[in-house]
Amino acid sequence: MEIQISNKKILVTGGAGFIGSNLCEELLKRNNTVVCFDNFATGRRENLVAMQEIPNFTLFEGDIRNLEDCLSATKGVDYVLHQAALGSVPRSIKDPITSNDVNVGGFLNMLVASRDNKVKRFVYAASSSTYGDSESLPKVEDTIGKPLSPYAVTKYVNELYADVFSKTYGLETIGLRYFNVFGRKQDPNGAYAAVIPKFVSQLMNLESPIVNGDGNYSRDFTYIDNVIQANLLSLVAGKEAVNTVYNVAYGDRNTLNDLLGYLKEFLGEHNSKIKDVEVIHGANRLGDIPHSHASVDKAKKLLKYDPQFSLQKGLKEAVSWYWANL
Repeated sequence: MEIQISNKKILVTGGAGFIGSNLCEELLKRNNTVVCFDNFATGRRENLVAMQEIPNFTLFEGDIRNLEDCLSATKGVDYVLHQAALGSVPRSIKDPITSNDVNVGGFLNMLVASRDNKVKRFVYAASSSTYGDSESLPKVEDTIGKPLSPYAVTKYVNELYADVFSKTYGLETIGLRYFNVFGRKQDPNGAYAAVIPKFVSQLMNLESPIVNGDGNYSRDFTYIDNVIQANLLSLVAGKEAVNTVYNVAYGDRNTLNDLLGYLKEFLGEHNSKIKDVEVIHGANRLGDIPHSHASVDKAKKLLKYDPQFSLQKGLKEAVSWYWANL
């Protein structure tokens, strides 16, 4: 899909992270000036190495919890892609105060800075965790339940703040509710690593992955290129598409058992022993939503979103990247 976005100055918060660094790369390919704003709490400097040779790229090292940093970073910027957050449901359960400080306080700082520096549009990473205890499937933007974790609370509050800033100050906002994003540059290490890179790393080392529960919880796993497309489309969408939220997913669901089957198959093409690695089942994880499946009809209609990567297609790409880089 050809999306025309070039010669703009775009700030990517959390630009050294998994999604943020992929967005920075894509925007630079399209001849934009990119400012990466990160404090490296979870972002990785190695994600930026190649970009730092490009004249149109600037690293602004700071913290979204500091309003002065946010004001400096947004100066002269056309658009903001706000990806900075402390992710992970378990992390938020262990330390709700820090998750709130970053995800709510930092978000509000970025909204204020974007308003004061007259940013044209503020596109932000929302989350499927906002659906909470709602059991309806597929998930439709207007039907949500009660949050199941402090992280989910923070992401819902982001949506409420964005809506208020749109109505009160005229700041154009678009929220993208990401569903289980995976792909190149996603870190397999650390206590709060996402499930796919963690499983990949374990299988590559012939270690048994531990699945929470019986493996029948399901997710709408979303490859990074679908997410990049949604962000770019949000920058160029017409006025009829702003000041709302969209599901960003493939629009399908697979169980964790399905996921492991595909990973064993694709990784097994590199090392046949991987196909025989045993899977261990543990207890269900506190705060987890049992099933997640997105309707992407709204994004298709208003953003012209057209996701190209199913779970299987995305996993093949991701596995190739991990095999070359881990």
